[in-house]
Amino acid sequence: MSAAEQPVQQDLVDTPDSWEVVAERPAFEGKVWDIVSDDVVMPDGRAATRDYMKHPGAVAVIALDEQDRVLLVRQYRHPVRHRLWELPAGLLDIPGENPLHAAQRELYEEAHHKAGDWRVLVDLYPTSGGSDEAIRIYLARDLAESEGERFQAEGEELDLQVARFPLTEVVSRALAGDLHNGALVAGALALSAVLAANGLDALRPAEAPWPARPF
Repeated sequence: MSAAEQPVQQDLVDTPDSWEVVAERPAFEGKVWDIVSDDVVMPDGRAATRDYMKHPGAVAVIALDEQDRVLLVRQYRHPVRHRLWELPAGLLDIPGENPLHAAQRELYEEAHHKAGDWRVLVDLYPTSGGSDEAIRIYLARDLAESEGERFQAEGEELDLQVARFPLTEVVSRALAGDLHNGALVAGALALSAVLAANGLDALRPAEAPWPARPF
């Protein structure tokens, strides 16, 4: 058995770490995110270049109604040339914004809904090999339609569609390869696991700390 295959005698938890960076330079500066190149010192002492996307982070919402249906939005995603079913979601592009407030805003803007009960469902780095993007997925319940006028959409959101689907169908469709959005798949599977195990009381409160994006 190689050293890499030896049993790990420590907690099953991701831990902060930072290897030495001897050089950092921008490779591309975009409207929302940048690409940077870091020269990182490897365990053998040599430096290797690692390119990655610097991302502001994002939030997403699994909005679950009293019939165990999930409120989803469908929109065009140009990089993958698909219309995808997704969770209401958005960027953390306001420095220092409370992610819960951002999630509540996105639920209103994309689905014209509000929720009376909020929990943290799961946190993830969706593409940790190529981006520092962090996503917090919330569970929202006690849903109601928002008052007042609808948010004035633009861009891809002008063609946004909103619908509700049973959580069980979302999970089965994801496992069948019919749904591909990362936050949707991760959130639906996480919620299904929670409901089958310890129940919603096991979830963290909505204001739980988030070291990846402190607020």
